[in-house]
Amino acid sequence: MLGSGLCFTLLWMTCLALARKAEAAACEPIRIPMCKPMPWNMTKMPNHLHHSTQDNAVLAIEQYEGLVGIQCSPVLLFFLCAMYAPICTIDFQHEPIKPCKSVCERARDGCEPVMRRYNHSWPENLACDEFPVYDRGVCISPEAIVTADAPEAVPDLSVHSPINNCRNLGGDSCKCPPVKLTQKVYLKNNYNYVIRAKVKEVRNKCHDVATTVEVKDVLKSSLVNIPKETVTLHTSSACLCPEIKTNEEYIIMGYEDEERARLLLVEGSIAVKWKDRLGKRIKNWDQKLRQERRKGRSGLQNREKRLQPRDTAVASKQRSKSRNAKAARQ
Repeated sequence: MLGSGLCFTLLWMTCLALARKAEAAACEPIRIPMCKPMPWNMTKMPNHLHHSTQDNAVLAIEQYEGLVGIQCSPVLLFFLCAMYAPICTIDFQHEPIKPCKSVCERARDGCEPVMRRYNHSWPENLACDEFPVYDRGVCISPEAIVTADAPEAVPDLSVHSPINNCRNLGGDSCKCPPVKLTQKVYLKNNYNYVIRAKVKEVRNKCHDVATTVEVKDVLKSSLVNIPKETVTLHTSSACLCPEIKTNEEYIIMGYEDEERARLLLVEGSIAVKWKDRLGKRIKNWDQKLRQERRKGRSGLQNREKRLQPRDTAVASKQRSKSRNAKAARQ
């Protein structure tokens, strides 16, 4: 006959096994269309934004479809899917893995300047300060995913934790898409700042690249004061795009982080080795950009003036009709 202590132990082990089985069953296939291309295919609800079902998550994530489409950040879709359809694995069933803080910052720094053009800011429920830092917690980033060469192979989804390092990041894995400096690109991208600067140092802190430059001339600035001295350009990525080298002089075009008073060097920015004719060309392009803006405002004002008399005439006609109708009733 079994002792009461042994019976209790067996019962506890049985319950624990059933609980683990129930947790494993909580993983479900991803059904969110935007997240189907992700290198994981299982998720768990509720997600990090407290959506109880994938149907609810679909409605919420679709608001970012336009931002993803213009490719303002190469990690935006990864970041969103890590939030709305978090990876569910055997090792992390109880608590879904969050994206690393650096991933959030890369998505925000690339896309918030675009959002600000339409009077929007980075959402509070995606505030980057809330995410774990790679060396002080468990988190996921695109660089942590290693996919086998076989087409049907399941990707190895490793995570950043205090015992992991970044030896495999950057280097050959960084592929910067070429951005050619043309008038069309300059007018379209509407850069916040343009500077002539000499690169003094490039510091790579795993997921955060900071470039120190000595500013020689400020050709354009918007909201952040740029002194003619040593300043830092922030990338918030393991990859420095565009590629630049120390002790070289460049003309650099990028965006500003007004809230943090920082200059950003993110994907879509341009860095071209300095030539005197480039400075003159940029000034001409910037003058054309300002002229187009003035024409746009002037055209809008003229349109409003043209509409004003017509609106007055219509209102007068309506009042006349109202008086005639009233007289007829009397």
